[in-house]
Amino acid sequence: MAPLTRRLLLAGAPLLLGGAVPAPPRPKTVLAAVPISRMDLRWWRERHQQKLAELRRGRVDLVFLGDSITQDWELTGPAEWQNFRPAWDRFYGDRNAVNLGFKGDATSHLLWRIYNGELDGIAPKAAVILIGANNLGRVHWPAEDNAEGINTVVAEVRRRLPRTKILLLGILPSERSAWATQTTLDVNHALAAQYGNGAVPGVTFMDVGGVFMRAGALDRSLFLDPLLKPPEPPLHPTAQGQERMAAAIEPTLAMLMGDRNHLKPR
Repeated sequence: MAPLTRRLLLAGAPLLLGGAVPAPPRPKTVLAAVPISRMDLRWWRERHQQKLAELRRGRVDLVFLGDSITQDWELTGPAEWQNFRPAWDRFYGDRNAVNLGFKGDATSHLLWRIYNGELDGIAPKAAVILIGANNLGRVHWPAEDNAEGINTVVAEVRRRLPRTKILLLGILPSERSAWATQTTLDVNHALAAQYGNGAVPGVTFMDVGGVFMRAGALDRSLFLDPLLKPPEPPLHPTAQGQERMAAAIEPTLAMLMGDRNHLKPR
């Protein structure tokens, strides 16, 4: 048998024997980094439209992008731990700030909102991003997927708002499960490695989790969930906890915005 013929027969042997050449593996789809709509929810759809209208009404110097923790800035009581307005007014009332927090949103839902107009036509001085908690609750995506989802959010904000300074906050600590606690630490570690020390131009990373700790443990008094009926595990800061977080980021935010430090009296 001629050498060429022999090589061709050997190459085709798996097919002749009923075998198949395996297909190359498909690339993994990371849902945390894919825009996903929640427009089937009436309240979400209406809030999205309301926020688009708010963004068109006037000057925007500061935007907050996030989930329910960010949306909670709009709560006004009646209990003191539910009244976020005084802290919001103190730190952000004179900064032409817009709250783009939507309860229940994961990174994928925030991406959909970004892709569908929530950053169009504005040029804020700064954007504060706090997202990822629902990647560990409503869904259970691994740390590397969560980090990729947050990275995609940051990349989209940078692309659409090239002159805006970004303050990226780490996922806040909670008591939902041992897995959620460890994954939070892993994600924040990855974000610190990615964005720490000015590694990405225009992006500053802060892990403010220490604000909510006391003697090495989570300070439950700074979370509103245990006060609900029935009580739930700590996840959402009270108004007082949120004010502490605002105070922690204020010097950095003031520097990014180029305005006064609101911790100091006028």
